Amino acid sequence: MKRPLDGIKILDLSRYLPGPFATQFLADFGADVIKIEEPGGELGRALPPFAGGMGTRFASVNRNKKSITLDLKKDEARKIFMKLAESADVVVDQFRPGVMDKLGLGYESLKKINKGLIYCSITGYGLSGPWMKAAGHDVNYLNISGVSGLTAGRDGAPVMSSVQIADVAGGSLYSVIGILLALFARTRTGEGQLCDIAMMDGALSLLSYTIGEWSGNGRCPAPGREFLTGGFAMYNVYRCSDGRYVSLGAIEQKFWQGFCEGIGRVEFAPLQYNIEKQEELIVEISGIMLTKTRDEWVEHFRSRDICFTPVLDLDEVSEHEQVRAREMMIKVMNFMGSGADIHVAGNPVKLSGTPCDIELKFPQTGEDTENVLREAGYTVEEIERFKESGVV
Repeated sequence: MKRPLDGIKILDLSRYLPGPFATQFLADFGADVIKIEEPGGELGRALPPFAGGMGTRFASVNRNKKSITLDLKKDEARKIFMKLAESADVVVDQFRPGVMDKLGLGYESLKKINKGLIYCSITGYGLSGPWMKAAGHDVNYLNISGVSGLTAGRDGAPVMSSVQIADVAGGSLYSVIGILLALFARTRTGEGQLCDIAMMDGALSLLSYTIGEWSGNGRCPAPGREFLTGGFAMYNVYRCSDGRYVSLGAIEQKFWQGFCEGIGRVEFAPLQYNIEKQEELIVEISGIMLTKTRDEWVEHFRSRDICFTPVLDLDEVSEHEQVRAREMMIKVMNFMGSGADIHVAGNPVKLSGTPCDIELKFPQTGEDTENVLREAGYTVEEIERFKESGVV
């Protein structure tokens, strides 16, 4: 079956999480992703834990790709990259602004040899503005975008997210969207373009609903005390007698009514949106939730459709019936011959006519260098010379 991105060639210069996750998504749908690493391998390969000699975090975002090595500090390597770019559809770059330009490999240089090239630059703060060249990581982008200040408990202290929100949602996913939009536009114009993806921008855009709340109220939302952040009893997380947690998302009146009936406190039902009563309701319900274990409460509410769910850890997530049915956790048996089994996330986009094809292949550093260079027209002798001189 033909996949939607069959025939699309991507040169991937990115590392760690944002770019690799984006290009893995595209690879699942057929793109030929050539991962270009420095000799010795991308730094993300060195992140523990390891299985079969490979970092399992690296494996989680680099399936379905080829790997070649190029030392772009060397003139010969830059020439090779230019040759590969002549026939590429997309280049993904995760360096700070200006790095690729200094190497002579930025978008303005590459579009001269390939007018249809789409160049996706993933940076912390974008290709413009006073913070353009500032260093940063996910936590920094979340701070500047306002996400950290709102991701806080009722005491107002920001909480570190266990998900790299700016990296993945702000960087990876918006990169995929930008690349696909540019590919579509190219079908009409015949020309590529530059995709300027800033992780800070992406994180800020995720606050759209909250910005509407802030604008409408004329005040900054109070962490842990607003409608969707823990300030209302009907939309909250509660601790149970075994120290585990359950969550309630009973925004609609019928769900809240069902919950109140389920805990034997129907008198709470009319107070659903009464702001003055929320503290009292939360305290009362918290006490009630402490009378049963998490799983006892789940069983208690099993027959009621009220948006009530357990808070699961990853061991439980991997075995959850819905996760299994949607193939969102894939178990890789005997990973890299290590004897260890690991899990990788599935692809969340389910297309009926052209579904993704997840190949559980994880490239060793530079294992495809010779094949890719031969396909580009280099001879065996030239490739051997590149190896001897440290170009690849």
